Amino acid sequence: MNELVHGAARRKGARSAAPARKAPGRTNDPERTQANILEVAEAEFGEKGLAGARIDEIAEATKTSKRMIYYYFGSKEGLYLAVLEEAYRRVRDVESELNLQDLDPEDALRRLVAFTFDHHLHHESYIRLVMSENINRGQYMAQSQHIQDLNVPAIAAIRNLYERGVKSGAFRKGLDPVDIHASISALSFFNVSNRHTFGTIFKLDMLSPSYIAQRRANVTEMVVRFVRK
Repeated sequence: MNELVHGAARRKGARSAAPARKAPGRTNDPERTQANILEVAEAEFGEKGLAGARIDEIAEATKTSKRMIYYYFGSKEGLYLAVLEEAYRRVRDVESELNLQDLDPEDALRRLVAFTFDHHLHHESYIRLVMSENINRGQYMAQSQHIQDLNVPAIAAIRNLYERGVKSGAFRKGLDPVDIHASISALSFFNVSNRHTFGTIFKLDMLSPSYIAQRRANVTEMVVRFVRK
């Protein structure tokens, strides 16, 4: 636990200002080095989980060293938590650029659902990371206040569009924004998390453009009909 905290402190410090002492290894750009480590580590943790991932392989792929990785992130667990935080930060950053407040409530909801569906479709490593952390019973995510804070604006955006829809008479009353978020996430998540098992059982090519287009339309329609008055 201390290693996670200390690693996070080093990481934040390195991003906001030059480190007090020179990091081991060969680099003149600590932020770029950390970003590269996080990118490679996301693929490694996504593919193998926390237990199976190897720091040696991340170091080799990033042309750094274990010592440098531990300098920035404190431990393997610290790096894993940083990867989780970065993955959630990216999706929330893009969500904030959807300009949902400028759209009619139903159009805003459709845009949000389509974005979530497409994000999950094109970021399998994100899905695998979330699955891995659920196997870990969320114990590492629970240590991150950053991830908790990142999700506040996401729920606020849904609450805003939902309340506008209720006020206009388009949406029915009595729904919970977190429950709407859960429904959007579940329907979008399944298409990636279960594509191999579901596709095998029902002989479906879940990566074919026609299947994806139809599934996106169906998921969007299901959420809209659930909320619509």
